[in-house]
Amino acid sequence: MLEVKSRPAPGSVPPAPPEGLTIAEAARRTGVSAHTLRYYERAGLVITAVGRTQGGRRRYHREDLIWIKVCTRLRATGMPIKTIRRYAELVSAGPGNEQERLALMEAHRADVTAKLAEIQENLELIDHKIDVYRGRLAAGDADQLWAPRNPAGASSA
Repeated sequence: MLEVKSRPAPGSVPPAPPEGLTIAEAARRTGVSAHTLRYYERAGLVITAVGRTQGGRRRYHREDLIWIKVCTRLRATGMPIKTIRRYAELVSAGPGNEQERLALMEAHRADVTAKLAEIQENLELIDHKIDVYRGRLAAGDADQLWAPRNPAGASSA
């Protein structure tokens, strides 16, 4: 019988112990550096205050890790820090601003879609060039491919 495994939800992370994780452990689990974790906190990108031990060391909990993954994914799609900060502010504020959150995500999705279309167009050019080179190499006349001319008197390297 075929077993189908469901995909974990975006940003899902395994549970953290009740006492939380050190910054090094959180960095390992989220795939970002400890420096990045500190930066996210300083830049106002976190939605709750990161817990601290009595000695002042950060302790990250599951919700912190999930949010860090969300921030990391949004950054990877090109969302500006300023926009992530605004999104974090809205989430932190709680219920009542869902329409604004939705508008923010829809605007970013439109930006990402436009970038994907541009990348797809560029990929088509690359595919065309690959086809040309393969065809010319197979035909044995690759030396006829376009190359800039040497200006008169210039030596070719």
